[in-house]
Amino acid sequence: MGATEEKSGSLKRGLLPRHIMLMAMAGMIGTGIFKGSGDTLSIAGPSVTIAYLVCGLILFIVMVALAEMAIAYPGLNLQHLMHKAFGFRVSIVIGWLYWVNWMIVTVVEVLAAGSFLNYWLPHVPLWVLAGLCGLFIVTINLFQVSLYGEFEFWFAGIKIGAIIVFIILGLLILFGIVPSPADPVKNIFGHGGFFPNGFGGTVSALLVVIFSYGGSELIGLTVTEAKDVEHVLPKVIKSVVSRVAMFYILPIIIICGLMPWSSVSATESSPFIQVFEAVGLPGVPHLMNFVLLTAVLSAANSGIYATTRTLYAMAERGEAPGFVRKLSKSGVPLGGIALTSTFLAVGVVLAYLSPSQIINQLMSIPGFTICLVWIAICAAELRLRPAYPKVPFFKMAVFPYMTIIGAASLSLIFVTFVLNRANLIGTVTCLVIMALLVSVSFLIKSEKKLDKGENPL
Repeated sequence: MGATEEKSGSLKRGLLPRHIMLMAMAGMIGTGIFKGSGDTLSIAGPSVTIAYLVCGLILFIVMVALAEMAIAYPGLNLQHLMHKAFGFRVSIVIGWLYWVNWMIVTVVEVLAAGSFLNYWLPHVPLWVLAGLCGLFIVTINLFQVSLYGEFEFWFAGIKIGAIIVFIILGLLILFGIVPSPADPVKNIFGHGGFFPNGFGGTVSALLVVIFSYGGSELIGLTVTEAKDVEHVLPKVIKSVVSRVAMFYILPIIIICGLMPWSSVSATESSPFIQVFEAVGLPGVPHLMNFVLLTAVLSAANSGIYATTRTLYAMAERGEAPGFVRKLSKSGVPLGGIALTSTFLAVGVVLAYLSPSQIINQLMSIPGFTICLVWIAICAAELRLRPAYPKVPFFKMAVFPYMTIIGAASLSLIFVTFVLNRANLIGTVTCLVIMALLVSVSFLIKSEKKLDKGENPL
């Protein structure tokens, strides 16, 4: 359906292929790598690169499954596909779980943006800076989707370009072309070895890594606002996964090579800034901090988009309050933005109450929620594949075994971390959220039928 064929009162198709490409990558490149890499390094040391590689392979399976379903059922986004596969009760649970996931991620990104501003404004409270960043991002999302896509395109381009520059500069230092006091071999292998905390440390880093990769499934939301999605989606899948793996694994290797992994602080500034401070390049830390600020604002921008579109899709079936379907004249879901902004404000209040711990505490929760959402995507493909009107040209290889491997791996990771006492806060929070969502799904007696002319399921 082209832009000229859209009926009034619906989401507008204004996203171009280049918008979708950059948005899919932007959702995955944010706090998880720029700030969360400090956590993963403290957990696993240099061997965390293996965790990023393993999760990258799982990510590929999930994205292919989602793309296949989106092509088989044109016009249906992630929420619609869950409904088609499992009915409205499971759709309620997964839809709200996905909203909770992105809501927490958005709060984390906004708080991270405030922390990066703290690098220059150390005397201004975190909650004030985070509040200003949140207001800025919400304002952007009030524009029509094409302008949002254009803004996100340039935001994402800045941070992807910065990572490329970081990789090039880091490699030049590692190979001695740019002089520095760093000893790469000693830094990587001389502080407890490649597996300083054993193989268990590598496994323990998987949940944080999955949080870092969360956002790839954002393409499952953009399909209803993308033009020529059948041709765009396969290109996005094939290019994004390999590039994101490179944007995570290479920077981690460079950080470990330029400074001892044990010297990387998980609570101070980003490891990307710490490494340039360690090698003594003047001015570069300030430039990198600016790039990191734009990066997390970009990820927060994607988060607002994801939460509002998820709410809109659920409201179509009566799975969310009706007011979140309220649209502006340019097709922007004002009701969803209002609800998301309310919870964003709650995150700012939490930053006021606990400025030193809030980011690390919140980062543990999305790893659980995104793990469950990815499992649901794999399960939906297993359920829907036999019912496809026709098998799409872009499909999962070696089906159903690859999909089963992806779902089983994610389930194993989830169970492992639920049983780990170190993840008690995240586990309890996630299980409480799941219990509440399941209860709510049974309180809704019947699903709302779509109005005539809306996307059929």
